[in-house]
Amino acid sequence: MAWIYLLIAGALEVAWATGLKKLGLGFSWTLGALTLIAMIASIVALYAAMTRLPLGIAYPIWTGIGSLGSVLVGVLAFNQNLSITSIAGLTLLIAGMFLLGSDAH
Repeated sequence: MAWIYLLIAGALEVAWATGLKKLGLGFSWTLGALTLIAMIASIVALYAAMTRLPLGIAYPIWTGIGSLGSVLVGVLAFNQNLSITSIAGLTLLIAGMFLLGSDAH
């Protein structure tokens, strides 16, 4: 169950990062409130995951999910272009997350 909480926490991190980007393009109280709720919910889900997973595994994977998801949203929703170097970095990030996760007991 801890891994499910961690995935939820990562998805919520992507949601609030996207909300911050959209707020930067034009402020909305509704979007601001939803972004804040996503931030809090992400931390709560991360806390739930950390009750069973070590800090050195849960936190880096949480930030990795957020990073990968944010790049994906950037490409799909905000027309961000990825260089070959960026793709290589994302590949290494994914590999690192899998390696860290494989060390969980």
